[in-house]
Amino acid sequence: MLTSKQRAKLKGIASTEDTIFQVGKGGIPDTMTAQVDDALRARELIKCRVLDSAMLSPAEAANELAEKTGAEVVQVIGSKFVLYRRNPKEPKITL
Repeated sequence: MLTSKQRAKLKGIASTEDTIFQVGKGGIPDTMTAQVDDALRARELIKCRVLDSAMLSPAEAANELAEKTGAEVVQVIGSKFVLYRRNPKEPKITL
């Protein structure tokens, strides 16, 4: 579980990150879950966006992806959300 200080630090880092995944009307297929899992392993912190055509709200999409990948939802703002999962072998972000 992230503390408010850790969450604040991650939000600051995420603000400069590019959005790398988009959830569309197809929802969250297994292939996307695998790609998000790989991205979390490599980067630890990723930003995603939910398109207007999607059947899921940004919060629902964030929670579903976090649950499937073992990540934590850092924040949900508008159509975007940020996920974080520490890489136990090679941590990139120090909290």
